[in-house]
Amino acid sequence: MPIHDSPLNTQDSDLDRFRFRIAFAASAVVLAFAILIGRFVYLQVVQRDYYTTRAEDNRISLVPITPNRGVILDRNGTIMARNYSAFTLEITPSKVDNLDATIDALAKVIEVLPKDRRRFRKLLEESKSFESLPIRTRLSDEEVARFAVNRYRFPGIEVKARLFRQYPLGAVASHALGYINRINKADLDTIEDNEQEANYKGTDHIGKTGLEQKYEFQLHGETGYEEVEIDAGGRAVRSLSRTAPVSGNNLTLTLDARLQEMTEKAFGDRRGALVAIEPSTGGILALVSTPTFDPNLFVDGIRSEDWDQLNNSPDRPMVNRALNGAYPPGSTFKPFMALAALEIGKRTANQTIFDPGFFNFGGHTFRDDKKGGHGVVDMYKSIVQSCDTYYYMLANDMGIDNIARFMASVGLGQFTGVDIEGESKGVLPSPEWKKAHFKRPEQQKWFAGETISIGIGQGYNAYTPIQMAQAIATIANDGVMYRPHLVNYITDSKTGEKTLIETQPLRTLPWKPQNIEFIKKAMIGVNKEGTGARAFAGAEYESGGKTGTAQLFSLKGADYRGGKLKQELRDHALFIAFAPADHPKIALAVLVENGGFGAQSAAPIARMVIDYYLLGKQPKGPAQDDATAPDEEE
Repeated sequence: MPIHDSPLNTQDSDLDRFRFRIAFAASAVVLAFAILIGRFVYLQVVQRDYYTTRAEDNRISLVPITPNRGVILDRNGTIMARNYSAFTLEITPSKVDNLDATIDALAKVIEVLPKDRRRFRKLLEESKSFESLPIRTRLSDEEVARFAVNRYRFPGIEVKARLFRQYPLGAVASHALGYINRINKADLDTIEDNEQEANYKGTDHIGKTGLEQKYEFQLHGETGYEEVEIDAGGRAVRSLSRTAPVSGNNLTLTLDARLQEMTEKAFGDRRGALVAIEPSTGGILALVSTPTFDPNLFVDGIRSEDWDQLNNSPDRPMVNRALNGAYPPGSTFKPFMALAALEIGKRTANQTIFDPGFFNFGGHTFRDDKKGGHGVVDMYKSIVQSCDTYYYMLANDMGIDNIARFMASVGLGQFTGVDIEGESKGVLPSPEWKKAHFKRPEQQKWFAGETISIGIGQGYNAYTPIQMAQAIATIANDGVMYRPHLVNYITDSKTGEKTLIETQPLRTLPWKPQNIEFIKKAMIGVNKEGTGARAFAGAEYESGGKTGTAQLFSLKGADYRGGKLKQELRDHALFIAFAPADHPKIALAVLVENGGFGAQSAAPIARMVIDYYLLGKQPKGPAQDDATAPDEEE
């Protein structure tokens, strides 16, 4: 008979299984709690600092505070660039569901013009979606109040107070000052290259041209920050701390704003340039390029119609002719040729030549502008009466290498190093230059006949007005050359300490004093009895000068009749000068595009500028062309 488990044995077996299950479950619970406690310890103890920081980051937001941009003043303390605060209406696109519908609704509360929409769209294309972008700037108090009442209807839109750049003198000195505009990709690369990313948080604008660009990191200042506590909805609850921004440093210029303004008016509606320098320091007193433009147009983002007008104008107002325009110097080149001849011993002051009105070389006739010539000519007469034949012969005797070496020493065809970006080098012709400039071997050879035209400032010669101004300032300063500069000193906004920009000369040229004095004497003669005499008749001071006319095409022996030519074909008019002669305080170079003869168009402008600077004489209007000026080559 089989043996079956007793009821007692079955109960023991079930009890054992139950106990096992209880023990297993208890172990699982203990293990789970151990894991939870371990994780809790890890999070609360080991990772405490990490998660505390994360929590604080979520609770606290750092809001950048844009610094006040530095002020730009002229040498007399006149403000040329400053800032003012105004309200803007701004949209954060990432917080707006339907941008077009929102702007349409907003336009019923605050006036939004088509130009505002176009500018906003342009900014939207150039910016990140989470950035706050202005749809309207410079809101009135009434508009701010009207929006405040309707604020709840427009999430992602708010009124902000922003600083705006202002140029109180408008277009005056615009090419020197430059302008600011919104930061683009190229600007961001520059900021990164200079390791300034953190300092430009919250900054929308940057200097684009002129001094605003060159001294950007001085003018910008140091960005401040505010710690703001925010709730889960991202709304500000309270301000926790604030690090105030540091205003940008101020620039005090060598420029004289009143002289600058008067000089621009002296040009009237003519295209041209003028650079006036203080010979003893290199400080630029006036840097003029006409026509000018109003830098205030760029502050909010220039309107497309304004940009088209500036960019497509045949007068090219955006081109800085003083630094970027390279022109043949014409007869303003002759005093430098004469000084070079004296220094290297190719001429003496009393040595003469006979001028029949032409110079024959290699089967080609180089004509003097005065029919029949000037007769017997020494160096003094060659400058005062501007004798071409004298310099044809001199150039042939000196050779192109001697000419190029001397002209390079006075800064012609070289970068002056002026504190504005974008300066042109111009062209100082030489055999080496020609080899580098032309591609075909037959074009690369320097011909002796090409040197002849170089002697009168024609041929390949092409220099900027600022180079010519630096060169004549060096003669006026007895061979001591300074770098032309616009900023006199920078004032630290924290300490008030002033840092001078230029204190030492670039170099002192080893010219013989008697040679410099002779050239000065001859240039004084130009304004007393020569081609500049009419423009400087009755002056209360003694000055030196030299007129020049830069031909735009060959006359091929024909007479020049500027009045019968289209304006764009007329010669450029030039004039260089310094005054007073015994102790020069100002040296300048003037260019009038298509102005004809230098004595007619450029010299009268120079006279007005020097009269104002030395005597304070206020002109009644633009300089008038001197129709009675001599017609011979200048």
